[in-house]
Amino acid sequence: MTSEISKAVAAGGLILEDRDRVRILTLDREDALNAFNDTLYDAMALALGDAAERDDIAVVVVTGAGRAFSAGQDLGELADPPRHQDGERHGFRPFIESIEAFPKPLIAAVNGMGVGIGLTMLPHCDLVLIAEDARLRAPFASLGVTAEAGSSFLLPATIGWGAAAHVLFTARWIDADQAVEMGLAYRQVAPDKLLDEALALAEEIAAMPVSSLVATKKLMLDARLDAVRLARGRENAAFAKLVNGPANREAIAAFRERRPPDFSNLPADADGGE
Repeated sequence: MTSEISKAVAAGGLILEDRDRVRILTLDREDALNAFNDTLYDAMALALGDAAERDDIAVVVVTGAGRAFSAGQDLGELADPPRHQDGERHGFRPFIESIEAFPKPLIAAVNGMGVGIGLTMLPHCDLVLIAEDARLRAPFASLGVTAEAGSSFLLPATIGWGAAAHVLFTARWIDADQAVEMGLAYRQVAPDKLLDEALALAEEIAAMPVSSLVATKKLMLDARLDAVRLARGRENAAFAKLVNGPANREAIAAFRERRPPDFSNLPADADGGE
């Protein structure tokens, strides 16, 4: 890995460690519950891109530092447009493009709370291990917006239509038992054993020929990648109509005023008729 990538990864709030043929990526913004800002998105995209190109990396494990996996998008950054970089070359989009097409086995070790992108990135991972005390949530409907990261396709495809509807429509918390029962996670593990279990699984996979792993992952991705990208395009268009609309404004106002939101008298059309 070049010094340029190393500096960008460190500056982005990401810890990178290579052990033999396994790369460990630890989201390390503990003070923000590992929420994603542009620099963390960029660091992840760089680290994944580098791992994809290297013959000596067979598997990547993603986890979080502290008590959260990821609290989702850093809303403070979104509220400060001058800090929010070019969305074509930086931030959410390049990260999603890198993870959705990552050509090698990708394991998530969900060590704590996963909200928003902390949940919707999981169907892009090949295997998800979750700590017994971890919880997940897709809060989009409660914020007056909609699904992201191809989750409108991937969640029904991964966990079934009814479970996906439950996750996306209710914005309820999902515990580890439910996540495994749904198929959103492969296995739950005691919190103090989570990373060890994930690394043991990664090492088992990494002992296989990289060429076979890449060929197999390509066959799996080829069956869905076009559909994921089309879904993401539809999501982006729908999100753009809803963000800053009446429901989104009411959700933000309710959060600031520490009260339940009231969506009862808002229009049903996506852009609020504005």
